[in-house]
Amino acid sequence: MFSAGSGPPIIVVPGVQGRWEWIRPALHGLQRRCRTISYSLCGDFGSGRRYERAKGFDNYLEQLDGIFDQAGVERAALCGISYGGFIALRYAATRPHRVSALILSSSPSPGWTPNAIQTAYIANPWRATPEFVLTSPLRLWPEIRAAFDSPMDRAAFLARHVGRVAAAPMIPGLMARRIVEQQSIDFAPDCTRVQAPTLIVTGEPGLDRIVPVESTLRYLDMIPGARHARIPGTGHLGLVTKPDVFASAVCSFVGGA
Repeated sequence: MFSAGSGPPIIVVPGVQGRWEWIRPALHGLQRRCRTISYSLCGDFGSGRRYERAKGFDNYLEQLDGIFDQAGVERAALCGISYGGFIALRYAATRPHRVSALILSSSPSPGWTPNAIQTAYIANPWRATPEFVLTSPLRLWPEIRAAFDSPMDRAAFLARHVGRVAAAPMIPGLMARRIVEQQSIDFAPDCTRVQAPTLIVTGEPGLDRIVPVESTLRYLDMIPGARHARIPGTGHLGLVTKPDVFASAVCSFVGGA
């Protein structure tokens, strides 16, 4: 578990790859203004918690109960990154007394379906992983090019990000199972049950090649009173390409919630 900083507590739920290490720059940005907590999703290396098939999606909610308790936090802001937004959303809907604010960052909304590349990966995750990994830099390059001014800065970021990913390996079959499970659940009713002030964070339309911005923006209509913050020059990776901008938007919202 990652825990650092002081100030209003915020728990960050990682994306479908399940590893908090992939979003380390964002966590370091947040910890300058908030007590920042994150963790790896159950079933992943380093999570310390098995995924129990009989419990389904409730595994993630029970795990999050344990993270609150382990951190000694009764109530905190909850920030879901991409797929982690589904976990944060349902937790906020079912445990409103524990969630002081809800932040959904580049998260797919209810009704989202995988694109053709993602569908092929889900069908054969282990076989598709080598090609998926090798082609990822090409898919992400337009966003990286927009986020950094110089070729040197772009190359340096890509090297650092690849290093983070390599040091915290994902489990392809588990990633695919998470998406298949999510596709069978209707999260729309959860949106109407959210009581916490909510911030929707996106990059720019056209730069997010993972989750279309228009899908994330649907939360503005689905969650009463939700507000929007856009990180210029970013897509899906804004929290790591521009972590200080991301942290400023999130911590300002948490402090005012």
